[in-house]
Amino acid sequence: MTTYAKPPVANGANTAQSLFSDPDTWSAYGAQWNSGEQKVLQCCAVRDETHDVKTFIFRCAEFSAISFEPGQFITLSPIIAGQSVARCYTVSSSPTRPFAFSITVKRVPGGAVSNWLHDNVREGDTLLASGPAGSFTPVGHPAAKLLYLSAGSGVTPLMSMTRASFDMAARLDIVFVHSARTPIDIIFHDELSQMQTSMPGLRVLNICEGLGVDTDWSGPIGRLNLAFLSEWVPDFKEREVFTCGPQGYMDAVKSLLKQGSFDFQHYHQESFDIAVLDTEPLLEQPSILDQREDVFTVTLSRSGKTFSMPGNQTLLTAAKKAGAIVPSSCSQGVCGTCKTAVLQGTVEMNHNGGIRQREIDKGLRLLCCSKPTSDLVIDL
Repeated sequence: MTTYAKPPVANGANTAQSLFSDPDTWSAYGAQWNSGEQKVLQCCAVRDETHDVKTFIFRCAEFSAISFEPGQFITLSPIIAGQSVARCYTVSSSPTRPFAFSITVKRVPGGAVSNWLHDNVREGDTLLASGPAGSFTPVGHPAAKLLYLSAGSGVTPLMSMTRASFDMAARLDIVFVHSARTPIDIIFHDELSQMQTSMPGLRVLNICEGLGVDTDWSGPIGRLNLAFLSEWVPDFKEREVFTCGPQGYMDAVKSLLKQGSFDFQHYHQESFDIAVLDTEPLLEQPSILDQREDVFTVTLSRSGKTFSMPGNQTLLTAAKKAGAIVPSSCSQGVCGTCKTAVLQGTVEMNHNGGIRQREIDKGLRLLCCSKPTSDLVIDL
């Protein structure tokens, strides 16, 4: 029988330390689900959030509880047009409710997986997923004062963080500033408004680029800038900042914080743009081999396939071009989906937290951010 630890008691100044300092706080809620481990998920419900955003609620097929840190993501692997396609989606629910969890997905124009989810997944359907993974989480960065900055569907990891703090009655000072195109595009608007009324330390601010069809909107119009932030969050330089949204938004946030002399030791952002990833083609088209002197031979141990590749190309790209089936998602060394053993040879790997040192010591590498430095044999 699985037992669960009691949540840390909110006690003023020590709340941030107890809530976000120790990863074991969150693993106590359920069984550990490793980033490379696949589970069968069953959809419990589908909920409309806005006209183009849906929340999909899942549970593990064996009804087990899972643990994750607020802000982390899972990797779904649906079969689309006969092909397994992997994509990362942040868990939008709180780890304090471990028996069912949710992802919140915006329909992306041309998005292979987001559109498929919207059009096909219904209550009772099952999907394969691996995870959770990711380092965009307040765990390990305890702070009593937090500033969450999001745009569009980038609200989801910050919503998980806020829901966790709400469920645990944490006495944190949280300012949540969300940017949307129009008022009808504000995700979780009603829930955040309700949470604000019963969580004294939470303040929610929404800013819209335009009115759209909502002529009753009385909130600020425009884009987030330093003047707005200085007026509405004058102590922003004293806060731990977490931001997520399209890459252009995150670049703009970094620029305005730099103008405001913010200390970037207290800045954290999600490291990949799911909207860009979801518009990647299902199959990469072959290209002419880069004719360079540093060309290496790669052998796939399971299939016996052998191909040549240049040293300036990643193993993931080369393997896919050679026709190998390689589970992958973020392509930026974050999610860990393409983790594979290098049986012979050496590679240069520059990852972004998707693999642990003990896994590297065992010979595992992330193919998406590894380039060969010799001939290779890999476990595919």
